[in-house]
Amino acid sequence: MRVESENTDHPGISDAEIAAIASRIDRPIVLVGLMGTGKSTVGRKLASLIGSDFVDADEEIEDAAQLSVAEIFAQFGEDYFRDGERRVLARLIEEHDGVIATGGGAFINDETRSLILDKAIAVWIDCEIDILVERTGRRDTRPLLRAGDPKEILTRLHKEREPFYSQAQIRVGSEDGPHYETAIAILKAIDRWL
Repeated sequence: MRVESENTDHPGISDAEIAAIASRIDRPIVLVGLMGTGKSTVGRKLASLIGSDFVDADEEIEDAAQLSVAEIFAQFGEDYFRDGERRVLARLIEEHDGVIATGGGAFINDETRSLILDKAIAVWIDCEIDILVERTGRRDTRPLLRAGDPKEILTRLHKEREPFYSQAQIRVGSEDGPHYETAIAILKAIDRWL
């Protein structure tokens, strides 16, 4: 008979199971997917679960440039941003063994995607478009959504980027529930993949 942990912080998985999975992870976990899927929030929860560090690539880019992502897009364009993003992700993958959240377009870049697939565990967090529209509508910090109807833009981006995202080793759905559940789903999916 299996005995579940008494720990109420981790329903559905015991501390021992979490520790066993974490001990087998030998490279960074890189979260990819569209804006609004919860990569940063889920990433923080996942890192906490496995006792590792968390870093948000967009925050690192903003720190390095001393500009927001929106300002970099406006002043220098998307190509400039993607080049800087690739360099920052390469550094983060080398320096961190925990969880890294990427911007929505990072995994589209061939060099960035190859780097992530080669040196990390890529986890595609996928989500229904209506949930993404609601989540991304909470803040006006998404440069790509300023050019029209967010639902149309997110639907188009999902269709365009799905062939790239689907190359990730792991795909997990993010529902309109607690981000903790997505973190647990990722952990269980990594366990199966390993």
